[in-house]
Amino acid sequence: MSTNLVLLAVLMFAVTYPSRALGLLTPGLDRLPRIAFDYLQLVGPAVLAALAAVSVTVVVGDNDVPSFHVGIEWVAVFVCLAIVARRRNLFLGLVSAVAIVAIARAAGLAAIPA
Repeated sequence: MSTNLVLLAVLMFAVTYPSRALGLLTPGLDRLPRIAFDYLQLVGPAVLAALAAVSVTVVVGDNDVPSFHVGIEWVAVFVCLAIVARRRNLFLGLVSAVAIVAIARAAGLAAIPA
């Protein structure tokens, strides 16, 4: 694990937490139009989804050139989406996705992207 991942986690927290805590930090937020309120609630998940999409689809090789990647991670993302859509349980979807990737890599069916 590199320290870049810790920096990324802190950056993700700094970007997404204020949008999620906006309701607690801003009095009178309930007076906003419903469409604006719905938009603000979806900013945090949208940022996280964008970061996850880049992590799944783009791999930087040894020569520092990014390339498109299709692997077991795509299967895990689709399983996660299906579980969340069907069961309305994000935690179960994420645990399933992590398990799929971990088991595939442990079994040698998928390599860690370089």
